[in-house]
Amino acid sequence: MRANLPEQVRIGGLSKRELLHSLGKQAVRWNQAAEDLFADDRFQLSAQEVKVPILVHSLADLGFADGATYPQIMLRAQGQGLQECPLELGPHLRLQYQEATESDQLRKISCSGNAPLGSLTVASRPLDENDETPKGFYLRSLDGERWLRGYWADFEHVWSGDDHFVFAC
Repeated sequence: MRANLPEQVRIGGLSKRELLHSLGKQAVRWNQAAEDLFADDRFQLSAQEVKVPILVHSLADLGFADGATYPQIMLRAQGQGLQECPLELGPHLRLQYQEATESDQLRKISCSGNAPLGSLTVASRPLDENDETPKGFYLRSLDGERWLRGYWADFEHVWSGDDHFVFAC
């Protein structure tokens, strides 16, 4: 597990507006895909605060050194007692995980079509199967700034064995 990554994440108890305000207050940056997720009425937040235990695994840790598709990842993860996180876990984790440790070397590597090295992708059920809808959130740091980013990926996309996913347990 990464340094200072919480073992559980508090989610719920905030409106979308309050959650976005909290992210802004902590100077968290986000992209258009994250904005699109927040704007989608299907992205619902828990009314009550709950704690979700989490674990982080690379795909290589799950036995996918050469990568895998999201359905393959979740099948293997579920066989190990891991589950998808609620979609709202991404923004709450970004608030609770203060690390910004991405190295200069990692920043210079192009990651078009792939998760950026050093990022954490939150395993969560997509809102739909439409390729135009962002599928979820990932956390990264760049130039000392913390980001909460949305991403697009279809179910045929092969994630790298080096990619790290956050699972509920």
